[in-house]
Amino acid sequence: MRRGLLILGLGLVGAAIAYCCFYLAGTAAPREWLHSGQPELAWLKHEFKLSDAEFSRITKLHEAYLPQCKARCRRIADLNNKLTNAVGSAAQVTPEIGRLLDERARMRAECQAEMLKHFFEVSRTMPPEQGKRYLVWVQEQTFLREQMMNHDATGDASHRE
Repeated sequence: MRRGLLILGLGLVGAAIAYCCFYLAGTAAPREWLHSGQPELAWLKHEFKLSDAEFSRITKLHEAYLPQCKARCRRIADLNNKLTNAVGSAAQVTPEIGRLLDERARMRAECQAEMLKHFFEVSRTMPPEQGKRYLVWVQEQTFLREQMMNHDATGDASHRE
């Protein structure tokens, strides 16, 4: 009985050690990225195989773009709050709600246009083939692929992109 428990215990300890070793080996690169100067961009360097000089240029573009992006996000959040309050205290669409919807739509359009300019600028900083691949990623992963509501009762989304 003791021998069986000893074997079971050693097996569990061995399995735990093996798990830790595989986990540490499998997550070494992402953990290293977290300690880089720009962890949110580290994946970009790895995925698109950028040189240090290319990555440095993209980092500078990102640092220049980020404050403006944050300001636009704050403005959209502020408009969302105002819209929520206006809708919560109204029984119908008021001129104020219409104005807030229009302003928020303009702000989102401005945000998306600036983001798209940034994406194109980043792609031009990369080697041509990587820049093209980056733009394909942008099209698949960002606002360019907004989902439409599914109005089909059967759940058939054939009219959606």
